[in-house]
Amino acid sequence: MQIKEFQKVIEDTYGAKDRKRGIESTWLWFSEEVGELARAINGRSCRENLRHEFADVLAWLTTLASIANVDLQEVANERYGQGCPRCKKVPCKCDEMRTRVAHC
Repeated sequence: MQIKEFQKVIEDTYGAKDRKRGIESTWLWFSEEVGELARAINGRSCRENLRHEFADVLAWLTTLASIANVDLQEVANERYGQGCPRCKKVPCKCDEMRTRVAHC
């Protein structure tokens, strides 16, 4: 399944609920799922639980993108389609200690 197809499945399945909940409350759900993934990773969880938590985080991230009218496949291709967004290399040749610069 392509990212665009996954986003459509999530939108078709949960879109009405997600829009009703709103982006702020959905962000809280997403954050909780990221916390569950962190606990699974830190707790050396079984592979099946890790897979479950990764899928949940992906689904909630996709929901946030849909509420914000962001096409995940489009932005992933724009940002990472050529490799590293900074050095344009695969694998990345940037210094690990680089500072992050906010845009906007």
